[in-house]
Amino acid sequence: MPQRHRTVMQKIQACRTEELGGEIFLCEPCQEYRYSYHSCQDRHCPKCGNDKADEWLKMQSALLPVMYFMLTFTLPDTLNAVARSNQAFIYSLFFQTAAAALQKLAHDPKFVGGQPGFFGVLQTWARDLAYHPHLHFIVAGGGLSPDGMTWLPVRGKFLVPVKALSKIFRAKFRDALKKKPELFNQVPPETWQKDWVVHCEPVGSGERALKYLAPYIFRVAISNRRLLKMENGNVTFQYRDGETKQFKTRTVTAEESGASCSTSCRIASSKCATTAFCLRRIGSVWRKSKNC
Repeated sequence: MPQRHRTVMQKIQACRTEELGGEIFLCEPCQEYRYSYHSCQDRHCPKCGNDKADEWLKMQSALLPVMYFMLTFTLPDTLNAVARSNQAFIYSLFFQTAAAALQKLAHDPKFVGGQPGFFGVLQTWARDLAYHPHLHFIVAGGGLSPDGMTWLPVRGKFLVPVKALSKIFRAKFRDALKKKPELFNQVPPETWQKDWVVHCEPVGSGERALKYLAPYIFRVAISNRRLLKMENGNVTFQYRDGETKQFKTRTVTAEESGASCSTSCRIASSKCATTAFCLRRIGSVWRKSKNC
């Protein structure tokens, strides 16, 4: 297991425990004391990140009064080995080539005819926590004219043809990866012959799509409520199948899934809840000394 995964696990296990210290609050009318331990603030922690997600949503509130689209680009599974071993490079290449493919089609007068406005969010897992790198682009339904003076709206609920977009994306990714022959040669040749999956759907004003993406930016793939049990180093969790919409369970080892492994540490961690009614902070609870 990579050391960075171990570090994340240690932070999550210590989150909201005496390990990180905390503060003491007093409810004066009933003279009840409550202890509030500090959080780890790690982006992988399933308990931390709500505030940051809310702040990010507020920053995205200036949406244009137009139809928005969600474009999803998926890397084929034959690239998984290379992607997982070279994440920084492949993920950067993923963003660059997907964005370039979209802009190439959007600039075509047959579709948008101008510069589109969009941003992307990378996800690296599926609902069952299998490794599944894919990008979500939130795209405004239109673009700026070449002179930057006119907004060119899309025609109805159509943005760009996804089959053409898929082929351009595949070609741009292939050509860019060829510049790294030591990686390109590790990719099975059939990767460049198969269809790459690109999906596009209208998402109205874009607000619901933003709310869907926000938790993925600041939190991990699984929340505590989906964890069912941890036995003998295995974690069993619940997920909803994307096709059948039925709930299923899956059991993985800690080594199989960094997300599952990190999150499962919380089952054994002691947490102390706090309440939010007329509490006054009266002191601090400091980190326990190893010499005690």
